Amino acid sequence: ARRQQRIGGSQRTVSARLRAALDSYFQLSRTQEPATGPVLRLEPSHTARDNQEHSSDETIELSDSDSGDSAEEEEAVEAAAPLLPSAPEIPPAASSEEHGNQESEKAEVQQKQGTPHKKLEPSFPLAPLEEEEGDTCAICFEPWTNAGDHRLSALRCGHLFGYTCIERWLKGQAGKCPQCNKKAKRSDIVILYARTLKALDTSEQERMKSSLEKEQKLRRQAELESAQSRLQLQVLTDEWSKLRKQVQELKALVAQHNASASQQPVSLPSSQSQRKYNLEKVFVVSQTGNCRVMAYCDTLSCLVVSQPSPQSTLIPGCGVKMMSVANLKSSQYIPIHSKQIRGLAFGTRADGLLLSAALDNTLKLTSLATNTVVQTYNAGRPVWSCCWCLDDTNYIYAGLVNGSIMIYDLRHTKSHVQELVPQKSRCPMVSLSYLPRMASASLPYGGILAGTLEGACFWEQKAGNCYRPHHLPLEPGGCIDIQTEISTRHCLATYRPSKNNPCVRCVMMELTSSPLTEASEDVVCSSNPVQTFSAGPTCKLLTKNAIFQSPEEDGNVFVCAGDEASNSALLWDAGSGSLLQKLRADLPVLDICPLEVNQTHLLATLTEKMVKLYKWQ
Repeated sequence: ARRQQRIGGSQRTVSARLRAALDSYFQLSRTQEPATGPVLRLEPSHTARDNQEHSSDETIELSDSDSGDSAEEEEAVEAAAPLLPSAPEIPPAASSEEHGNQESEKAEVQQKQGTPHKKLEPSFPLAPLEEEEGDTCAICFEPWTNAGDHRLSALRCGHLFGYTCIERWLKGQAGKCPQCNKKAKRSDIVILYARTLKALDTSEQERMKSSLEKEQKLRRQAELESAQSRLQLQVLTDEWSKLRKQVQELKALVAQHNASASQQPVSLPSSQSQRKYNLEKVFVVSQTGNCRVMAYCDTLSCLVVSQPSPQSTLIPGCGVKMMSVANLKSSQYIPIHSKQIRGLAFGTRADGLLLSAALDNTLKLTSLATNTVVQTYNAGRPVWSCCWCLDDTNYIYAGLVNGSIMIYDLRHTKSHVQELVPQKSRCPMVSLSYLPRMASASLPYGGILAGTLEGACFWEQKAGNCYRPHHLPLEPGGCIDIQTEISTRHCLATYRPSKNNPCVRCVMMELTSSPLTEASEDVVCSSNPVQTFSAGPTCKLLTKNAIFQSPEEDGNVFVCAGDEASNSALLWDAGSGSLLQKLRADLPVLDICPLEVNQTHLLATLTEKMVKLYKWQ
């Protein structure tokens, strides 16, 4: 009787558990909300089996039977589990009836066992909702756009990025996707035109940005054209003023001619028609020749001329010979360099230091009081020209064969303090001149006027020993010398003969400056041709000419240049452009130096062997 009672209780327990499993399965099917996206599909048989196992576990936990009965019950549940029907095979009416029977039987079991009913929970997680794709780039974490450089793009692997980000990534990395490390290349980038992706619409922004850039470009172009127009207007205004002045002078001459009773032509003033340069003294410097340049010291009234050593076996090299202009006597020879001297210059110092530049890569300072070299600078390259700073006598300048300008401070005896690198071609620096600051309407700024074989450049000296280059509009090529006249701000450029101009030409130009913009303090320095003087058709040597004020001190400017064709020096009046005088020489004139001593105006011309002094009288 006990065995039958146990078997009957086990059967009732098994049937109750089966009904509980079915109830749990159908309760989950009704209560679970359908997923909006793709849901993981589960097999009904597996779901029922999981629910059965869960229900069986619940029943075992709630059962008060002994251990032997529970083991038999577990075997019975596991044996009965495959017999459960799948969800699609049970009709709806039958499932509702069974659901009611199961609930009633489950309530009876719970009353018998004396345990509360626990709410069954699903044994498997709900299917996750469809994850929305991100709207930011995985590289820069910025939103995608549907236009512009950061528009939505994809690789062959399917990952999405901004176009510029993935393009830079593939350039800088080893050709792999930033997310999956699959191989990728630039040609794999595909621009997407998807509607469902959340991309910022920046087409209007890109269009406005493009319009802004175009407007800024047009504005800059208009500002540049405006500045050029203002510069051209200033140049034309200056030329118009000069032409108007000349017209007024011509009208005055015509009126004077008409008012005169006689028919005689108007003669020049007596002072200018009677006075001229007359030969005063001839100094033979070197019998062998090879003299090159000369310079005049105002404080010592001394003229120095470069020459090779007269005793080359004992004292090789080159030096200078001193000549006193006061008593017209020559002095001794001073050895300075080991190779040919290319430049000589005196400053405004009272000690009369001579600055010399030579092809032996050195720049030297020589004291004429002791006839010794007191300072030597090694430039590293042949030095072609030199000059002093007239605003600060502690600075000197050296022009090198490569077109650079070395700046030296006499307080630093080892090397240069600054180097001005050429802006264009690296041609030898044939001439250097310093223009001091002065109250001038045309060019009040100080700086260095550097002349090369290709052109000229004015290095404007700014505050703190900074220099700003201004390229002068000279004719390209053929320039052999540039000289300056400090007080009038004029310069003289000498050109070799060319196909278009078969003669040597000396062009006098006025140095000018104009503001770069109305609100800016920066200026643009330029030069305007004023007068052109023509000489002979021959020019084989690099000669030096001169531009200086008239000895009459009437404001006129004289120009003197050597003529190789006639072995002479030609003197012009810069105002009228007329040839005043022709100073004969035996050899081509290499250098010309105007000077004044004891209120007497002299003019020195140098050839390879001698110096001729002319006196204005």
